Amino acid sequence: MKILNSNNQNFDKILDKLLYQRKNKVQSNSVSVTSIIKDVKKNRDKALLKYEKKFNQNNIIVPTSKQISKSIKSLNKKIKKAIDIAYKRIYRFHSFQKFKNISYIDNLNNKLEYKYIPIESVAIYVPGSSVSYPSSVLMNAIPAVVAGVKRVIMINPGFKGKQNPAVLYAARKCKIKEIYSIGGPSAIAAAAYGTKKIKKVNKIVGPGNSYVAAAKKEVFGDVGIEGMTAGPSEVTIVCDKFSNPEWVASDLIGQAEHDNLAQCILISKEKKLIEKVKIEISKQLKEIPRSSIAKKSLKINGILMHISSDKKIVEVVNRIAPEHLELNVKNYKSFIAKIKNSGSICYGKYAVMAMTDYNIGSNHVLPTNGSAKYSSGISVNEFYKRISYINLSKKGIESLGPSVITLANYEGLIGHAQSVKKRIRRK
Repeated sequence: MKILNSNNQNFDKILDKLLYQRKNKVQSNSVSVTSIIKDVKKNRDKALLKYEKKFNQNNIIVPTSKQISKSIKSLNKKIKKAIDIAYKRIYRFHSFQKFKNISYIDNLNNKLEYKYIPIESVAIYVPGSSVSYPSSVLMNAIPAVVAGVKRVIMINPGFKGKQNPAVLYAARKCKIKEIYSIGGPSAIAAAAYGTKKIKKVNKIVGPGNSYVAAAKKEVFGDVGIEGMTAGPSEVTIVCDKFSNPEWVASDLIGQAEHDNLAQCILISKEKKLIEKVKIEISKQLKEIPRSSIAKKSLKINGILMHISSDKKIVEVVNRIAPEHLELNVKNYKSFIAKIKNSGSICYGKYAVMAMTDYNIGSNHVLPTNGSAKYSSGISVNEFYKRISYINLSKKGIESLGPSVITLANYEGLIGHAQSVKKRIRRK
């Protein structure tokens, strides 16, 4: 892992360069997905099947209800129970996020309303094939269900025609009726433009690798996507002399095992703590099945930072704008109010990011690649459109119209002025 010291003269330049290099790697796949999207747009199911066979050794686009039920039946009861617990907690937390419509009548008897309307159809992308994330089904589908989206479909790559039973169980728990065994940029294109087997949707949400993230950006405008970049995972952990190096190392590895492009950053004023964490990482990497992915991620994108002041720590965290932030420090209260850029913040030694990935209730689909500077994670709000409704009274247009006419004329929009003028009572 790269080691940076804030006392070095070029610290800020080096940090910015490292963050930019990783961002560039994540975004570099946008060119390679364009041809796949064009192919699916033109050749529909034929192209979709071609890419499924190529990347997932899969020749099934739409699994039958019998296949789904058989797969779910094979699932361990403990896994089902864990999904049930997570579903209940995530649903409850997101149910508090519902918005109230606004209705207002002013002193001229004009009526103004602002209503939250559920999006009609949404596709949730759930990573699959060699990995399976039932938690991602819950995190994406539950807010849509709470918002009242009528049609929620799931796109989830299978491997050799088989999808993960836990993913299928979570989908059934969320009452998803349309399930497609597809993945990657071709799946994003199918959901965006439709095929004979798949009816297109209005919005696509959900995390994926850099190819999926690039494909979503490519189709944006024809369909909606989240107002953020939901790409490879990130965690930044701030530690002090009271932090447990064994725990901190495991938190970093837990994030690194997601993807080669995951980014894990440790920040501390304590050099000894940083050294202890380094030793623990080497030890613990030997204990996990996905060690080769975690090693590559830590080597390419991992950063250990010695920063000498709390003020500089806050500045650096806000510059990184991490997806996940762990404040594993005793005085976390002094940091919280000053940190403005992060997808989610776990504070206190027991608040570990891995818990928030599953059943705490908050959402784990969060902004990555610095997009926490201007966006937020998935919420119920993601699945609403907002429409303004206006009803003007006769008195309202006669009282307010003249000033509108003045402004419209000033802006050179005479047609605007005339359309108001014609409705005002002639004196």
